[in-house]
Amino acid sequence: MAQIDDLPPLRDVIAAHGLNAKKSLGQNFLLDLNLTSRIARSAGDLTDCTVLEVGPGPGGLTRALLAAGAKKVVAIEKDSRCLPALSEISSHYPGRLDVVEGDALKLDPIALTQGDKVRIAANLPYNVGTQLLLNWITTPDWPPFWSSLTLMFQKEVGERIIAEPGSKAYGRLGVLAGWRCKGGILFDISPKAFTPPPKVTSAVVHLTPNDSPLPCDLKSLEKVTAAAFGQRRKMLRASLKSLSRDAEELIVQAGLKPTARAEEIDIAGFVSLANVISKTENI
Repeated sequence: MAQIDDLPPLRDVIAAHGLNAKKSLGQNFLLDLNLTSRIARSAGDLTDCTVLEVGPGPGGLTRALLAAGAKKVVAIEKDSRCLPALSEISSHYPGRLDVVEGDALKLDPIALTQGDKVRIAANLPYNVGTQLLLNWITTPDWPPFWSSLTLMFQKEVGERIIAEPGSKAYGRLGVLAGWRCKGGILFDISPKAFTPPPKVTSAVVHLTPNDSPLPCDLKSLEKVTAAAFGQRRKMLRASLKSLSRDAEELIVQAGLKPTARAEEIDIAGFVSLANVISKTENI
C-alpha cells in the first residue's frame, strides 16, 4: 500500500475513532491508498481546482486528492463520527481542506465551492449516489459549475450511466448522462478493497460536460424518458399515453416509430420526441 503522507494508515484511523461503517449511510470504506491515489489521478490536474468530495468517511480519498496537489478540497460528511479523523487531515494540510457536516442532497454545491474551478471526485455512498449524479447533470445552468466528475458507483450503476441504445443497461440515466456528458468507466474495484466488502464490484466513472448538448428543454426530456422507460417493455405509443392522448401522432412527428420501445431510441430520438411533445402539450 502506498504511503502518500505522514498520517496513520486508514485501518488505524478507523480503529482509533471507532468508525465502523454504517449500512444505513451506504458506507463502504476504501482503505487501499494505491486505489484512492489512482482515483485522484483520474480526476485530472487538481492544482488550480477546488475538489468537491461527498462522503469522505475516514478520509482515504481526501488524503489522496490533497497529496495529488488539489488547491482545496471541500468534503461533505453526514456522519459526525468521521469529523475528528477529517480534522486531523485538515491540520496536516492547513488551509486546503474544508469539512462540511451535512447532507449533500440538501446543500448547495455552488455556494460551498464559491465560484472556483470545480472538479467533483467521490466514492459516493451507494444509497444516494445515483440521485447526486442526477442533481449534477440536470442542473438548469449548462455548462455546469463543475468541469469533471470522477465518481465511484456500483458497477451496475456505472454501466447504466454509459449505456448505449439496445443494451439492457440503457435507460433514463443513460439518456440524461449521454445527452449532457461524455466519458466512460475507467476501471473496476473489487469488493475486497473495501471495509466492509460490498456484495458487488464497484466502478470508477469519469464524465466531462458536453458543451453543446442538442437543444432540448430539460424538464420535458426528464418527463419523456421517465414515461418511456417506466414501461420499457411497452411500445412508445402505449408508454407515452400518460403524456398525451395524441402520443402516436407526436411520435411520428418526432421521426420515430410508434411501435418502437424505449430501449431502441437513441439520445437524438428522445430529444426530438421531447421537443415535439413539449410544444404540443406544454409539459
